Amino acid sequence: MTETITKPELPQPIYVVSDSSGHMAEQAVRATLAQFENFLVNIKTYPHLTEARRAEAVARLAARDDALIVFTLVKPEVHAAMLKAAAANNVRAVDLMGPLLSGVASHLGGLNARGIPGARTSMSAEYFRRIDAVEFTVKHDDGAEPRHLRKSDIVLAGVSRTSKTPVSTYLAQKGWKVANVPLVLGIDPPRELYEISQTKIYGLTIDPAALHAIRHQRIRHLGLDHNTNYGHLEHIYMELEYAHEIFRRNPTWPVIDVTSRAVEETATVILRIHDERQKTRTRETTIRG
Repeated sequence: MTETITKPELPQPIYVVSDSSGHMAEQAVRATLAQFENFLVNIKTYPHLTEARRAEAVARLAARDDALIVFTLVKPEVHAAMLKAAAANNVRAVDLMGPLLSGVASHLGGLNARGIPGARTSMSAEYFRRIDAVEFTVKHDDGAEPRHLRKSDIVLAGVSRTSKTPVSTYLAQKGWKVANVPLVLGIDPPRELYEISQTKIYGLTIDPAALHAIRHQRIRHLGLDHNTNYGHLEHIYMELEYAHEIFRRNPTWPVIDVTSRAVEETATVILRIHDERQKTRTRETTIRG
């Protein structure tokens, strides 16, 4: 009796080639493979490939191993070298980035892609800038660490429940370092508030009846004593008058009424004023210069 010897099935090689880390291309390959069953694949990644001669060398290796090449190459000369070398060596090659770049360029009115490997770095810098802003804002919520007010981009001041925290958080997610300072009846604001650039500061106010309703809802939610001054309409009028007296003494602070305004709307008003002030300072500097 003759035994039949089954030759072991070898993994199918896939070369992932990128001029950056290759993580995005490899993830795309793995996501695609999830649509198939009963296969063996060996993925080999060639990251930071930025020279045409290296692209040609990888194509020759792929021909030897009968590998599929999946690549994301944005430098025009390296991209062209890979396509040419793959064709010359009869290698299957899938260009992940090229068609997308062409489509986006066409959609943007014919703009030319920069062709910079790893251009994602600038996005990473922006991402970390926003993370820093969020961390700063959380640490400087509700009057915490007033000694660091000078490090903020924007400072919000107002009585309790005038949307200081949600507006601060929204702006922080846009990359702005925001601190907020509560204005409490009978207590002077921290001296540091008057020692920083006054153009950073924005006052928030609200209709007394609306604030009364918001505070009563909060009292019910937290199970607090309904007889506290916090929820009394007369006390709310006194708090708001105290805040407006501070605003009158500091006319450089824009005062924004948040009544019936969404957080995003309040933030938009603040950023518009901030932008206008930046433009005014730029014009004044140009004229003086």
